[in-house]
Amino acid sequence: MREIELLIGGIIVGLMIAMPVGPVNILCINRTIEAGWRSGVLSGVGAAAADMLYGGIAGFSITLVVQFLVREQYWLRFFGGILLVLIGIWYFFKRPVALGARVQDRESAYSDMRSTFLLTLTNPTTVLSFVALLAALGMGAQRLWWLTVFLVGGIFCGSMLWWIVLSVIVNHFRDRFNDRLLLLMNRFAGVAIGGFGVAAFVFRRS
Repeated sequence: MREIELLIGGIIVGLMIAMPVGPVNILCINRTIEAGWRSGVLSGVGAAAADMLYGGIAGFSITLVVQFLVREQYWLRFFGGILLVLIGIWYFFKRPVALGARVQDRESAYSDMRSTFLLTLTNPTTVLSFVALLAALGMGAQRLWWLTVFLVGGIFCGSMLWWIVLSVIVNHFRDRFNDRLLLLMNRFAGVAIGGFGVAAFVFRRS
């Protein structure tokens, strides 16, 4: 059935977009180590929602939005780079929290999702990656809107599958971290995330 094909194709595309190492992966790993797998999964929900939004733009062939994102990518990357650098500085100087000490309340859950959603949205070239992947997999053609819903739903499921797997794997090794390793992890996360922010400035196009 066409619906199943689009759903499976969407899952594959979602996995391919989410898996490459980036700032959201580092945030997800760091939060899982600090607060457990739920925090990592909730961070993934924000990223998967942004992936679904960009995937929907590509899947529904909303050309005007794609053109706008490409045209304004300079400023999106600029503000995204600033955000990444600020997050990197914050993580670098952040004092490590004892394992399990962070309480996952409603506000922190929303914060985890909100931050990764915004970070993913500040990379407008993601929508171009979706366009290229859908074309390569033969799913870039026009279709009935309700069929595209299966594709977009698959993208969300594929992206979430990666974040769940990543969080579960990291959580499995969580007990091996001590205070010193937590501090080193914060420093590494700060440098890596800040580095992605600097790269956004260096490689942005006018």
